Amino acid sequence: MILEVDAKEIKVDLEFISPKLLVASDIERSLYKVSPSGYGIHWPLIDEDLSVNQLIKNCE
Repeated sequence: MILEVDAKEIKVDLEFISPKLLVASDIERSLYKVSPSGYGIHWPLIDEDLSVNQLIKNCE
């Protein structure tokens, strides 16, 4: 997964952050919602929620 946060591109390996996203179909992965605060991402088709801050920490 590639995130753009504060004009920086961050690459995240799904294997290390979400088993659900890793095995999800392209359609399931492509349908997501960013929380109104901008601090979370939700994939309704697979009922997965991830914190943007946690994703960034996993990449450091």
